[in-house]
Amino acid sequence: MIGFIDAACTAGARRAQACQVLDLSVRTLQRWHEDGAVKADGRKAASAQRQPANALSEQERRQILDLANAPAFAAMPPSQIVPVLADQGRYLASESSFYRILRAADQLAHRGKAKPPSRQRPLSLQASAPNQLWSWDITYLATTLQGVFFYLYLILDVFSRKIVGWEVYASESADQAAKVFRTAYLRECVAGEDLVLHSDNGSPMKGATMLATLQRLGVMPSFSRPSVSNDNPYSESLFKTLKYHPGFPDQPFDSLQEARLWVTGFVHWYNEIHRHSALKFVTPAQRHRGEDLAILKQRQAVYERAKDQHPERWSGPQRNWEPDLFVSLNSGKTMNTQDDLKQKAA
Repeated sequence: MIGFIDAACTAGARRAQACQVLDLSVRTLQRWHEDGAVKADGRKAASAQRQPANALSEQERRQILDLANAPAFAAMPPSQIVPVLADQGRYLASESSFYRILRAADQLAHRGKAKPPSRQRPLSLQASAPNQLWSWDITYLATTLQGVFFYLYLILDVFSRKIVGWEVYASESADQAAKVFRTAYLRECVAGEDLVLHSDNGSPMKGATMLATLQRLGVMPSFSRPSVSNDNPYSESLFKTLKYHPGFPDQPFDSLQEARLWVTGFVHWYNEIHRHSALKFVTPAQRHRGEDLAILKQRQAVYERAKDQHPERWSGPQRNWEPDLFVSLNSGKTMNTQDDLKQKAA
């Protein structure tokens, strides 16, 4: 190979290209020529396979599979098989080796009749107007007593992002949750309309009083998977906005009245002053009242006039001020219709 490369280079070829033809790196060629002498080929054969010295033989692997599938061990995971064998004075392999061999044989499945619970993502919900889809949750507010918290109940309209109901209590309970929801329901005059209330799986959300209130008012409940915050993203996002607000107190709340007073100011700011980025920078209250259409149409006209006056300053399309007509919760799954929810509730 060295002779072939030298001959090619003498004929005018570049060394890198000549090495590439032989599937050889230039660095390997340099190692062969170190110290002016041609050294032996130290490369390993491509087909050479290293066998670990402590590898189990095929017969041992077969023995482990036969034992794991025996009637006495068929319902046991390796974490139980290995201790049982040790009690019998037998050792075939480590627990990790059992798992590895079962995985290679495509037998690493749940062993036994009881199957792990399957948690499916909740079906997608969609809103095209206010008071069709609400989301709610509870968050902690720290107090001056270590280990003691106040609990902020917040109900959010998913379409408009408006906070339609809230209250701060010293404890969590389904009774208090039902009271907060009923107040918001009456204030928004939702009676006679189809409303879905989405929440997580906390005890206040699934308490008997709360579910009875929803049933009495004709509201369809929807629940996320346990311990999965992505199934209730709007409430989680609202809590982050609340706790990262510049006016959020640096010190814990001293009393329930103090906490309620601060939340009152935050709700007014969030609903009436805060321009929401997901709403094309109109306030949630404007979106809830339907004022966003005229506001965004006016902004569109302002941009069109500016572009007509100075077209040379616009290298691309102007900013999109079109409102989003639909808002989805947990999109990516089949849409849940009101009839489907009513059938599940029944």
